[in-house]
Amino acid sequence: MEEQNDQMLVWQCLQGDTAAFAILVGRYKKPVFNVALRMTGSYETAEDISQSVFVKMYEKLDTVDYKRNVFNWVYTMAVNESINLLKRSNRHRPLDAAAGYQAPEGKLENGLQISETSEQVKTALMTLNTDYRTAIVLKYFAGFSYEEMSGALGIPVKTVKSRLFSARQLLKDQLIAQGMIENERGEVP
Repeated sequence: MEEQNDQMLVWQCLQGDTAAFAILVGRYKKPVFNVALRMTGSYETAEDISQSVFVKMYEKLDTVDYKRNVFNWVYTMAVNESINLLKRSNRHRPLDAAAGYQAPEGKLENGLQISETSEQVKTALMTLNTDYRTAIVLKYFAGFSYEEMSGALGIPVKTVKSRLFSARQLLKDQLIAQGMIENERGEVP
């Protein structure tokens, strides 16, 4: 059986096919949850955001631009929902890893336990403010182009590049402070 493309599934949903919507949810459940988790650092909050995204997705299916990638549309919704929640809860301050961020027990593709290094990078990412964290997540975890980031965030490409540059610098500074990487003089603090 040939896998249905997203645009066809959206069309079927608009015709009242609930099974098509279930396929879309199944297809995007993990990416939506992952972006919400990376943005908020909380499993419970990521689950809430995921539910909200799929409700909004269902309500707004008739607004999908078929020239645009459905995945990008859904992912952008997840990013925006995460940002909105962070703004509503006034959580622009750095998140404390001990106050809600717990990594899942899991394995990497090669079967190794999630490393301490990975946890330190996640912790450093959570110290960035929402704008910088969003830039890193969209570019390096979602693989968005500068143009796609610009569209998703509603800011010019030049601002995207500037924000991403600053975010990388801040992340680097955090990793140096944690002793994860060497500073410019080749020293690990």
